[in-house]
Amino acid sequence: MLDACAELVDEVGYEGLTTTLLAERAEVAIGSVYQFFPDKRAIVQALTLRTMESYLQRLDERFASDDLTHWWDGVDASIDEYISMHRTVPGFRTLHFGDVVDLHLLDEQRDNNGVIADQLARLLTERFGLTDVPELRFHLEVAVETADALIKLAFRRTQEGDDRVLAEAKALIREYLHRQVDGEPEGTRAS
Repeated sequence: MLDACAELVDEVGYEGLTTTLLAERAEVAIGSVYQFFPDKRAIVQALTLRTMESYLQRLDERFASDDLTHWWDGVDASIDEYISMHRTVPGFRTLHFGDVVDLHLLDEQRDNNGVIADQLARLLTERFGLTDVPELRFHLEVAVETADALIKLAFRRTQEGDDRVLAEAKALIREYLHRQVDGEPEGTRAS
């Protein structure tokens, strides 16, 4: 059912998705849909959680490789995987991590991009020994929000994502995080 949901979201969008369409596409009785999901929001939430797990698994695999030698390689890898999912994972381009449905779809207390920033902080601290402090999480949340907006722009401009916009997004995020993580401590920078 989740695969059928992803296909339908790509075709008709979240607003056009109905449980009836889903049942037809999945070739199941409508009662079977309601046996597992009370409404379309619950279906999309399950799809989003599956997508989130896939994204984190992809990142875990990338972070476990020897290809990443510096923390910014990890940031680049996280952006590359996000872009790749836009290109290859059905439904992702429309749903992302659920923000179309609810900004708190992944966690009632944190917005969806905040959850992603927390996971990225975990990976960066485990792999590269960055200090996991509230400041790091704050800067990662700003970076995730910025990257998300620019990547959405790139995919609005062209079906496969405008390469110029994607390159600028990566450069902007790298420079921002470099200043925050490797730069001078807050309060010591010249104004």
